[in-house]
Amino acid sequence: MAFALKPKPGFEEPQQATRIRITLTSRNVKHLEKVSCDLIRGAKDKQLKVKGPVRMPTKVLNITTRKSPCGEGTNTWDRFEMRIHKRIIDLFSSPDVVKQITSISIEPGVEVEVTIADS
Repeated sequence: MAFALKPKPGFEEPQQATRIRITLTSRNVKHLEKVSCDLIRGAKDKQLKVKGPVRMPTKVLNITTRKSPCGEGTNTWDRFEMRIHKRIIDLFSSPDVVKQITSISIEPGVEVEVTIADS
C-alpha cells in the first residue's frame, strides 16, 4: 500500500529549498550554545525546517612540556589542554533567507561556517 505524505500545516517548504549547513566551533560552550539557540529561534520564527544542533565530539588538544627552562633539576611537567566544541545545524530554505537569519550578533570566539549543499 502506498500512502501519500501530506505536508504539516505551518511547515510549507519553499519551491527552491536547498540544504544549508551551518557549522559553529568555539572553545567556550556557553557562547556556542547561545549562538546556536539564536540561529534556531530565528529559523523557527520564519517557519523553516531545522535539524540540530548536532553536538559533534569535542576535540581535546594536549601539550605536555617540562617546567624547567634549562632541563636540569627534577623532572616536573606542565600539562596544557584546549577543548574545541562543535555544533552543526541544518536548514532547508533558500540562501537569501539564511542571510537574514545569520545577521544576528555572534559572540566573540565563535566561528561560523555556512555551506550550501548541491542537491
